Amino acid sequence: MKPKAQISDEQAIEAVIERQFSSLSWTPGESADWGTFKSDFFPDAPLYPAIRPVKQQSVNAFIKRLSGLAETNLRSFDEKVLGTEVRVFGNVAVAVAGCETVENETEVNRGVEMLLLVKDAGRWRIAGQAWDSESDEVKVPPYLKGVEGT
Repeated sequence: MKPKAQISDEQAIEAVIERQFSSLSWTPGESADWGTFKSDFFPDAPLYPAIRPVKQQSVNAFIKRLSGLAETNLRSFDEKVLGTEVRVFGNVAVAVAGCETVENETEVNRGVEMLLLVKDAGRWRIAGQAWDSESDEVKVPPYLKGVEGT
């Protein structure tokens, strides 16, 4: 029997990010996968949304807020990774992910999410996450939009 190919830490972290973003997507007929989303975080991981002034949220509070929006005026939400940069040292890592969201199938937004990750028992999990939205003053860098050659 041939052994499974080992994936690199960078690939494992990119898979966590992809899974996290895709688990947040929902449509009127299908809800987000909140259990998968939550499982990629350490239990007390702080989240820092783009809203100012800065207000730390727990993963549970974030899920409660978004699931409430899904039941009211945010009928669909699709989030995808555009590009990533990952730096690993032993069992700690930081990742930067450019992302795009489409709300209610019409409103497109982009931003950057920064994640602190820790490897425990062979598994990468998110220890903290913060993000900000693209604006006229602050643009997502081309390399985080998946644009080659930048």
